[in-house]
Amino acid sequence: MTDTPKRAQRAGHGADTIYWDPAKKSFVGAVSLGHGPNGKRRRPKVYGKTKTEVRQKIRDLKKEVQTGVKAPANYTVADAVNDWLERGLKGRDEKGTIGKNRSMANKHLIPFIGKAKLKELSADDVDDWLDDRAEFLATRSLRDLLAILRRSTAHAQRRDKAARNVALLVTAPEGRPGRPSKALNLEEAKAVLIAARPSRLYAYLVLSLLSGVRTEEARPLTWDHVYLSPKKGVPPHVAVWRSVRKHGETKTRKSRRTIALPKQVVDVLEEHLKWQKQERESKGKEWSPTGLVFTTRSGEPLDAANVRRDFKAIVKKAGLKPEWTPRELRHSFVSLLSDHGIPLEAIALLVGHSSQATTEAVYRKQLRPVITKGAEAMDDIFS
Repeated sequence: MTDTPKRAQRAGHGADTIYWDPAKKSFVGAVSLGHGPNGKRRRPKVYGKTKTEVRQKIRDLKKEVQTGVKAPANYTVADAVNDWLERGLKGRDEKGTIGKNRSMANKHLIPFIGKAKLKELSADDVDDWLDDRAEFLATRSLRDLLAILRRSTAHAQRRDKAARNVALLVTAPEGRPGRPSKALNLEEAKAVLIAARPSRLYAYLVLSLLSGVRTEEARPLTWDHVYLSPKKGVPPHVAVWRSVRKHGETKTRKSRRTIALPKQVVDVLEEHLKWQKQERESKGKEWSPTGLVFTTRSGEPLDAANVRRDFKAIVKKAGLKPEWTPRELRHSFVSLLSDHGIPLEAIALLVGHSSQATTEAVYRKQLRPVITKGAEAMDDIFS
């Protein structure tokens, strides 16, 4: 039997029925769902341009009845994504996790498949969308986009707004090659620190490069977690217990660590503390009493975007291409230690990874085979 509309074609009494409705100019499927509590027959209708489309809608409708889920007809992909961003990420950092996912969704998901009805979204639709984006995005970004759709749909399922999650049936394609993280060599690192010397970001960069602290851990660092003159027998150190993430938690539990500071970092931080005290006294009531090690001119927390901007200017001043990012100081820290012969297990502890495997996976381009050990390497490297 073809899908050519000729006349109304109906099946037997009580069965599902598919027929052509000239008035609506579409095929109609009358679905037999038994009887309701009041004893009346339940025969909802679905519509489609072809019989094949109507048959699929009948199957989906029956599946909804079996699972007890009745997905709203007008609930779109955009609705699901926005609901997940608003309600499914409670407790996450607004500027970090939520902001990143919202930006990705608004740029590369909602404008392309956002208007599609979630209950009608197919695996082919998702494949086509990702294949289109693969021309512009790296593989990692495509995987992140697919994860957003999967989690948004799963969130809708938990609220009985979706019967199935077609995004689970799809694999992200290969995209454009992403820009790999780089590491400064010793001469480049020295040039950056020399260029940064007059900047208020100088101590920030010295700490990041010579201790491996994440940029998100350096910005919220407070003086009560910096021990420049500890009791006898204990080396100067910094307690990395906080980050700019929601509730101030570090990236993982293993990220909470206490790091001995190279002498050069201690000297720079002592100078920075004196300078900050003078600046605070000159500002008076205008200074914000945050207790932060690194601040704006009024004592407020540093903004990540401003740090990136100022760092690019310093890198350019150092004679390097301004394509470097602050997070690559951490890659440089790992690379310089590895070049100096520090074992992988020691580097993993210093950067706060839960295992050597994580360090090896993230920083594999910066690691070299090593056999010796040493915790005071940075003072030797930058002597």
